[in-house]
Amino acid sequence: MTGVRLPFWSTLIVLLAVATMIALGFWQLGRAEEKNALIAKYGASAQDDAVVRFPTSSHAAEDVLYRRSQVTCTQLLATRAVAGTSATGAKGWAQQATCRIAEGGEAVVALGFSRDPASPAWGGGEVTGIVAPGPRLVADPPAAGLEPLAKPDPNDLPNNHLAYAVQWFLFAATAIVIYALALRRRGSTTRA
Repeated sequence: MTGVRLPFWSTLIVLLAVATMIALGFWQLGRAEEKNALIAKYGASAQDDAVVRFPTSSHAAEDVLYRRSQVTCTQLLATRAVAGTSATGAKGWAQQATCRIAEGGEAVVALGFSRDPASPAWGGGEVTGIVAPGPRLVADPPAAGLEPLAKPDPNDLPNNHLAYAVQWFLFAATAIVIYALALRRRGSTTRA
């Protein structure tokens, strides 16, 4: 590459792209630290047995995730079965109900686990459990004669930010290598 003059615009574009990829890598490293702190916060919340008011919005749920709560289902609006895991690790169905609650608003309640996707006979009532993302209340103890679901665990929250950071750094290195090879090839073709 001796004597090869670097093309200004292509070099500038590649350097800007590489700088952006490196910045995104460092941003993802910061996000990984934030997520670790959030998981630790939720882990501490899970140890608190005090019952909190059930949140009726995702924003309100942020402060009470993994805490104990209870609702009174005054009107059953819908039921459905979604893929779920029992407290013993078996795979099957999490039976969920959407209710109008006495506390105001609506709530999704994961009633319990079953191997049968058919909804159990359940007409509503008081349910105690753990606030999970959604927000939804995972019944503990289970309702409607169902088996216990696996308890919500903050450690199950995805934290892929370190992997994303490594990907951005590898993209930046790859861009530099490809550009260097392109310049080398350009230099050899101009000398020929």
